[in-house]
Amino acid sequence: MWFGIGLAVLGLAVGVLIGLNVPLVLPQAYAKYMSVAVLAALDSVFGGIRAAMEDHFDNNIFLTGFFSNALLAAGLAFIGERLGIDLYLAAVVAFGVRLFQNLAIIRRYLLKK
Repeated sequence: MWFGIGLAVLGLAVGVLIGLNVPLVLPQAYAKYMSVAVLAALDSVFGGIRAAMEDHFDNNIFLTGFFSNALLAAGLAFIGERLGIDLYLAAVVAFGVRLFQNLAIIRRYLLKK
């Protein structure tokens, strides 16, 4: 179990390092889309870590949740922009709450061990 968690954390760290060192600059117009997509992806990662700690991790559920959450969040931002409202804030609130809930459960699990 700890190997899987360590592998997930290592993968996340490598991804962040690669992302910070790639000279790719996205236009400002995509900032809302990327911010909610990244938040949704982080929610999926923390959910996957939580599931691994609770011994019910399923790779298919993780991968489909990862991409569908990111696409749904970016889709909400797109629809909100077309309607002229900040609909992406709904995704930010929803994924932010879930992210902190998963982090709290992971923290409690680690403190019990």
